This record gives sequence, structure tokens and C-alpha cells, in this order.
Amino acid sequence: MENWQRGGFGLYVHWPFCAAKCPYCDFNSHVVSEVDHACWRDALLRDLSAWIERTPGRILGSIFFGGGTPSLMAPETVSAVVMAARKGWLPANDLEVTLEANPTSVEAGRFAEFVDAGVNRFSVGLQALNDGDLRRLGRLHTSAEGRRAFDIAQTLTERVSFDLIYARQDQAVVEWERELSLALSFAGEHLSLYQLTIEDGTAFGARRAQGRLHGLPDEDRAVDLWTVTQDLTSAAGLRRYETSNHARPGREARHNLVYWRGGDWVGIGPGAHGRLTLPDCRFATEALRMPQAWLDASTSPLATTRQQRLSPTDRAEEYLLMSLRMAEGTDLSHFTALDGYLNERHLSELMADGFLSVEGNFLRTTESGALLLDTILSRLVSD
Repeated sequence: MENWQRGGFGLYVHWPFCAAKCPYCDFNSHVVSEVDHACWRDALLRDLSAWIERTPGRILGSIFFGGGTPSLMAPETVSAVVMAARKGWLPANDLEVTLEANPTSVEAGRFAEFVDAGVNRFSVGLQALNDGDLRRLGRLHTSAEGRRAFDIAQTLTERVSFDLIYARQDQAVVEWERELSLALSFAGEHLSLYQLTIEDGTAFGARRAQGRLHGLPDEDRAVDLWTVTQDLTSAAGLRRYETSNHARPGREARHNLVYWRGGDWVGIGPGAHGRLTLPDCRFATEALRMPQAWLDASTSPLATTRQQRLSPTDRAEEYLLMSLRMAEGTDLSHFTALDGYLNERHLSELMADGFLSVEGNFLRTTESGALLLDTILSRLVSD
């Protein structure tokens, strides 16, 4: 069985433009004064067509429009990409089409147009439920606009998720408990809860380097915030199925499961990543990051994207890295089939310490192990 048959096959579309750059964001996003939407639509369709020719006969399970701010796309562009993907591959009967959306009033008013274009799932970037922290995070919407956008999305489709960032500056555990309880009072089938991380190359990263980023949680408070998060979401029936993602049973984000289960996906648009298993090997793909460079290269099929052949070790370690993020864990039979290697001594020690467990054929982190995932992974594959 090929990777795309076992782990699924999806399409990721990256829209690189934003109205403003958030200070915590290290994604490939750019602020520009105007966009030639017809030009970008044609470029995305050319890129998509070239990948369809290389991957005929596949069953397409999901499409994900990410960014950047995909809700700034022209709905006509979304429609054209969805139609081309459905025509070029074999769409699953329950094809999931997700669009990330920022909850400003202008974008929320376009949600119905995106549904008409083929979107059946929204991921709304609320990020916080109080205006002070929204301003601190560089967001352009208010908490009231966020709730209104979420409510609009829910009137159009059952499949709506939202994002929140926690472990923010000066955020007390009791404050996060109140905020998350409010969020869970209106949450639907899915939500993503991310601890704030400070990345180099971001505005927050520069402020931290200058000693001007105050109030970040220490390790003990970060653990307390994580524990409150797990307790409240579990009690609300939104179990953690991946490190930062919670869903009601059967309502997980199918596109992201492709990543975590080691499936295949095509990535188009500036900076988009992909993984493709072709007859001779498995490739990692990465598109040119700068929008104009990508657009200039798009006149030649596949010239937008670098391809790297993955070794058996690369494939196995990447699968371990992604699958251990999930509550379901790593399928050891698949890991072994990829010629994967685990340090048995370290595995035994981690299990004895209560950080890992093996149930049937699956290796999983425990609740305490999920907090130490990076350390666990490094020990499992070390000599």
C-alpha cells in the first residue's frame, strides 16, 4: 500500500498575503498594497495542473487554503482551484475543503461566497477573547468581531474550528481558565489551542533579544496552563487528538491527519511544502518563498518548487516525529516497514519513567510524555 493510500492524499494552497504582519508569526506572509488576483489565479492553476499530471488517479481527500490570510483571496480563485482539483483527481465523496479566515468584518461578510466556491470547513483565527491581548498580539479584529465571524461561519457550515493562543504575556492560569471556559461554551466540533512560541526572525523574537518582551510564563506556569487546557477540553468532550488540536470524536481535521499519518500532499503557492510518493521514491517539496519570485517562475511548470529525495531514514524519522504528536500514536508496523530504528534501551527507560506506552501495535506518549515530546524523539532515534 502506498503512502497516499494509507495516510491519505491532500492539496495545500498557500496564499502569502496579509493585511498586517502579526508580531509572533514566522509563517511565509507578506503585506502588500494590492494584488492582481487574476494573475495569481492563473499561476496557481498552472502549478496545480503540472502536479496533477505527475500524480494521476489519486483519490483527493482534502484541500486546505492556508497562509497568510486566505480569506483575502478572491472567491473566484478559490472556486477555480477547487474545481481544477476535483476534475484532475478523484474527489472523495466527503472531500474536506478548509479555508483559514481572519475575523475582520470585511472578510466575514465574504464567507457565503467561499461556501459557494466549494469551501465546507472554516478555521477562524480568533487567537484571544479579550481586546487587550488581541492588540498585544497585533490582531486587527476585536473580540466581538471574532465571535461574530465565528457565528456567521456556523450558519453556513457545520464544520467550523477556531484558534486560540495561550501562554501569552502576563496571562495568569486563572485568567486562561476563564477564557477557555468561555471558548468552550460556544465551541463546535474542533478547536486549536497553541502555546505562544517566540521564534527568531519575528517582531517578538527581536523584542525578546533586546530584553523588551516581558511577562512570558516560566516552565512551571507553562505546565499549569497546559494542564488546565487538557482538563477543560476533556471535560467538554473535545479530546486532544494531536498536540495542539482538540475535536469531538470523528470531527478531526482530515487534512492535518494526512500530515501526521505520513500521507502525501501537493503544496502550491509561495513557500508551500509537500510530500509525494512517486514510483521511484518519496520527495519533499518546497516552493520558492518570495511571492514575486514564485510568480515569475510559475510560467514554467514545476519551476516554482525545489524537490528533495528522502532517504529511508528520513522517511521513518519524519513519520515518527509527526505520528507521536497524535493521541493515536505511531503505528510500529508501518514504522518498521519504513526501516525505522528505535533505540531500545532509551525506549525501555522512557516507558519505565512513564513517558511512553505501547498498546497493541501503537507507540504513544502519555500525558506527561506529551509535554516532553522533543526530548523523547531525540532519545528514541539517538545511538
